[in-house]
Amino acid sequence: MKKILVIGSLNMDFVAGVSHIPTVGETILAENFELVPGGKGANQSYAIGKMHGNVAMLGMVGQDTYGERLCENLKSVGVDVSRIRKLSGVSTGIAVIGVIPEGDNSILVVSGANAHVDKSYIVENMDLLEASDIIVVQLEIPLETVMYAVKEARKRGKTVILDPAPAVPDLPDELFACVDVIKPNETELAILLQECSDEEDLRANAKLLQQKGAKNIVVTLGGEGSYLLKEDHTEKRLHADKTVHVVDTTAAGDSYVAGLAVALARGDSLDEAVELAGRVSNIVVTRKGAQTSIPSFEELEEAPE
Repeated sequence: MKKILVIGSLNMDFVAGVSHIPTVGETILAENFELVPGGKGANQSYAIGKMHGNVAMLGMVGQDTYGERLCENLKSVGVDVSRIRKLSGVSTGIAVIGVIPEGDNSILVVSGANAHVDKSYIVENMDLLEASDIIVVQLEIPLETVMYAVKEARKRGKTVILDPAPAVPDLPDELFACVDVIKPNETELAILLQECSDEEDLRANAKLLQQKGAKNIVVTLGGEGSYLLKEDHTEKRLHADKTVHVVDTTAAGDSYVAGLAVALARGDSLDEAVELAGRVSNIVVTRKGAQTSIPSFEELEEAPE
């Protein structure tokens, strides 16, 4: 199996079950609360490791109990955490997540150590990037660091997967030009480009991403499945399994990205990778939490196709 390197964030998630997402100025009582290891980069690394992928991670945490727990959790599923840096005087990143009964969520992120992942750190660990085949990045670390990492990956002929979350408008075209697979959800796609209100907008936006340089576009559509636009301009619409009972959508997108990476690492086609990724996220949304919801390779093999 090809080697995967995830460059991204590590957060401790403070997850509260709430009746509804509060509006401005509103105070509500949470029904339950738990601490769950998270962060988009860590979630993706953990999921890849749990699905028996050959994966290492680059990122930063504070010298605190949250950072220790995050690293130990990744190690427990075989993720190489030897290059994760522990910073003094800086706290580990946290995310405060409100989850409503229908499973949807609202997330507030405090970057902490993640904001310190800079170009010099990537330079120091260039040997790890060079030894990897697939590079996975998100946008919870500084954009300039992501830009530098993907440019270096492109120079070296690596496969680059970008999860453009949290989405920001007006990302530079030079970023897209370094990307082999970009995976926004429909909300992120609208933020990246323009309003995405129907199927026609969806297809137009995906084609615009291709014009900006991204080779393959995978748009996840929640309960409506996903849409794939490939480098050769062929399209594919995958419909969701309506029998899935959604409990919590936290980490559904991260696990989907992990499924893509694992499938591509083992030599699957992009069509096969998208199908596997959908099966992974179908399991994740039936469970609470981020990394705690991610299925093992064995569970995935037993899941219906």
